[in-house]
Amino acid sequence: MTASRITLLVAALMGVWGVTLLAAARHIVGGELATIGAQMLLFHAPALIGWTLARRAGLLHPVIGRIGSFAMALGVMLFAGDLATRGLGGDRLFAYAAPLGGGLTIASWIVLALAVLLAPRDPA
Repeated sequence: MTASRITLLVAALMGVWGVTLLAAARHIVGGELATIGAQMLLFHAPALIGWTLARRAGLLHPVIGRIGSFAMALGVMLFAGDLATRGLGGDRLFAYAAPLGGGLTIASWIVLALAVLLAPRDPA
């Protein structure tokens, strides 16, 4: 399976988990953290799809684009996973999972900017 297909699969699963988590958060007391996690998943799933399409179209540096999309997926899943586990069950994913995931997500957006600036060509 290619990196593009893997990224698109992860984006689709982020969408599934985001919608499911929103539904679960609606039906529990204190579901605010889970709702924030779901929103992060749903906001970034289309971003990953767009990122993949831009990389395939040659608008991003291929290696930097792949690294950034992996960082975004991992960061969002760590952040959302930690908030979901705390919001739904009271436990943490692991110590500092949310700040690590959030920082990684922010860094991935910076990597996206670098991937654009360092793209090998500008397709017409």
